[in-house]
Parts: sequence; structure tokens; C-alpha cells
Amino acid sequence: MGEVGVHRPSPKAAACQGSLGRSPGKNRFSWELLASICALALFAFFSAGCQSYHGETLPTASGQQPGLLAPGDTIRVSFTTAPELNQSQKIEPDGRVSLPLVGAVAAAGKTTGQLQAELTQLYKAQLQNSDVVVTLENIAIPVVVSGEVQKPGKIVFERPATVLEAIMEAGGFSVYGDPKHISVIRQVGGVQHTQIIDLTPVLHGVPTKVMYVNRGDVIYVRPRFISF
Repeated sequence: MGEVGVHRPSPKAAACQGSLGRSPGKNRFSWELLASICALALFAFFSAGCQSYHGETLPTASGQQPGLLAPGDTIRVSFTTAPELNQSQKIEPDGRVSLPLVGAVAAAGKTTGQLQAELTQLYKAQLQNSDVVVTLENIAIPVVVSGEVQKPGKIVFERPATVLEAIMEAGGFSVYGDPKHISVIRQVGGVQHTQIIDLTPVLHGVPTKVMYVNRGDVIYVRPRFISF
């Protein structure tokens, strides 16, 4: 006499049930593994963010050292015995000036004294007295200030200027500007470098090392609610 009321699942169904019975454990393991991976990823992200926050110490662009002539500067060339040749010249983007009798002469990357000595030698074949005096009339330091400032845009200084001065020339910080996160971006040798500085100490009267801008620097003031 056969068994009544007893249901025997087929081997395939039994295998499925066994699989389903084990799935919660597997799912839990999968979620724990995923959570661990996410935690590691977030840690790496914020660690990288902290490192990028400090940034790097910006290199000085070639020809941008204090005392060296650069494109955009205006020099005065005076001749002791030939005043009719006296003139002011703006250094071209290629770093040269065009002078009477000798033509184009490289000026960028030299001091006024070095250029003066070179011109004295060049004019020896042209003038009986080749004494030449080179003076710097004004310098040109173009920078771009963007982000959370009142008047973002390009500013051209005719004297050495600091990052704080550049921001003030742009109207100062906007209501959202964060003085703790100032990105100074500089291109040197075809590579962009970024240094992030904190201006809050100097704004609160704490003596702080001055950071001067270089020609072509981009200064970006970050919003307060963004954290990198």
C-alpha cells in the first residue's frame, strides 16, 4: 500500500531548494565583500584628496626669477655718445628686442647688467664709443584670477605681486570664497603644477611667508562647500 500525503521532491527540485537555502549566506558574504571594497575605495579617495590638498611647492618658471627680464617687460636702452639711438623697447613674446644697427637681440632670461654688457660688445663695430646703459622701465606680470572672487578675469601687474594682492585686485573674496583653499596653477616646461595655499592666517594677522605670483599664473578660489 503506497504512502499517502507524502510529497517527495524530485532530485532537481531538491537541488534547487538546497541552493536557495544557502543563498542568504552567500548574499551576506557578497554584501560584506562589496562593503569592504567600497570602504577601501573611499579611504583611498579621501587619502588621495588629502594629499592633493597640500599640493606641491610650485617651481619657478624659466626666466621668471626676480631680477631677470621676461617677455612683456619694457627696457630703456641709452647710448652715451649717440643719444639719437636712445629708445624704449618692449620685450616680445619670443624674448627678443629689435635694436637699431644690430637687429634682434635676445633679452629674456638675462639681467639688465648682462644685456648691457652684451650690447656694449655688439655695438663696438658700429659706434666709436659703444657704452650702453640698459634700465628696466616696467615689468609685466599677467595673471588670471577665477572662482569665488568679485571680479574674475585677467590682471596685469607692473611690479612683483603676491597671491593675496591678486585676489584683492579681483575685488576680494565673494561670499562663498574659501580662503583656506586657494589653488595656484603654474605652467613650467609644458607641465602644469598646482599648489594649494591657506590665506586665513595672514587674514587674521598672523605673520605668514609671502608667495609671489609668476607670469601666467592662474589663481582659483574654491567655494566653501566643495572639499577636494
